[in-house]
Amino acid sequence: MIGKLFRTTLFLLGFSTAAHAQTLVLVGGTVYSSPDGAPQPDAVVVVTGGAITAIGPRSNVQIPNDVRIIDCAGKIIVAGFWNSHVHFTQAVWRSAASGPAEPLTAHMQEMLTRWGFTTVWDLGSDPAETLPLRRRVNAGEVLGPNILLAGSMYPKDGHPIYLPAEMMLPETDIPDQAGQWARSYLDMGLDGVKLFTGSYKGEDKPVVNMEVTVAKAAVDVAHARGKPVFAHPQNWTGVEVVIEAGVDVMAHTIPLGGPGYPPEELARFKQQGTALIPTLSLFAKLPVPAMIAERLVNDSVAQLKDFSDNGGPVLFGTDVGFTTIYDTTLEYELMHRALSERQVLASLTTNPATYFKAAKKGRVEKEFDADLVVLDGDPLADVRNLAKVAYTIRAGGIIYQKP
Repeated sequence: MIGKLFRTTLFLLGFSTAAHAQTLVLVGGTVYSSPDGAPQPDAVVVVTGGAITAIGPRSNVQIPNDVRIIDCAGKIIVAGFWNSHVHFTQAVWRSAASGPAEPLTAHMQEMLTRWGFTTVWDLGSDPAETLPLRRRVNAGEVLGPNILLAGSMYPKDGHPIYLPAEMMLPETDIPDQAGQWARSYLDMGLDGVKLFTGSYKGEDKPVVNMEVTVAKAAVDVAHARGKPVFAHPQNWTGVEVVIEAGVDVMAHTIPLGGPGYPPEELARFKQQGTALIPTLSLFAKLPVPAMIAERLVNDSVAQLKDFSDNGGPVLFGTDVGFTTIYDTTLEYELMHRALSERQVLASLTTNPATYFKAAKKGRVEKEFDADLVVLDGDPLADVRNLAKVAYTIRAGGIIYQKP
């Protein structure tokens, strides 16, 4: 009975396993085609076959017959959001291969689509669970974002203290083995690799760092196939491994690493095109004394500002799935201490689309993918409006609608 009611509700809201095939017309909203673009008030966006087929002022765009019209008067339309650091590791995803779709869709909404995410990078989960989840999302059985996957590996004796001791993790100090594991991840259909170049073992234990030769072996395999490599650096030694091994993306700032990055590291980041995912709200909500949390955040905000001012690409990410802070408001507020509203919006849209070479994503333009977010308020007036999502649309299908 619950399943039938859930499916009926989705139907009434306009959800469908073939939702991407319908024609949607968003009418009357203000469109930001890109973070640096001028607003287009009272606009019409026509979506057909998963792509944007027309966009412009209401007076210039002919609305087709027999379409679903969404009234966006008073709302803002932007490109679909990327969360470049998530984890599908919670208990609900263990049934991803064959469990009922309803609880999977419900949790996907609570965790991701409710906040406007149309593309996510999973930076470490069990591929046996996440690959079937992605297949079901792409088939329309589960309503969710486009999912990109990175397979993780750790340094020898580098099992982090915050992961269950019984969890079997791929640990190595042998370069050839790291290369083989990277190759295996990509062979099974994953989209990248994540390296723990620094692994936290606890307050009274030193961080275990990955050897540069081990990291570089994995990086070389991934880059030979045109795939990105992420790193969890943890400390300054871990950052040095990122630089020397040619890792693409740092998945965090350095907690307790001090304010800012050294000039020589900033120069290397710029030379190598390194990107940063700051995950500031993660540090703000750690179970530590308030004074320590404040220092973690202040140091990380300073590092983010240094990195951005140096011209480095900033990618939005929250580590959600590891953390259960689903609401993105705090992350936007903390990022805004270092970045403008337009820069925060870029971290969600144009920056990841450009960095990961998704040529048809990140902008609201004709012939681009119809990955869209409809907001209740202007994010360039108040960055917190980025969390006030009315609709999330992926490939022309509504995957979240505000009740």
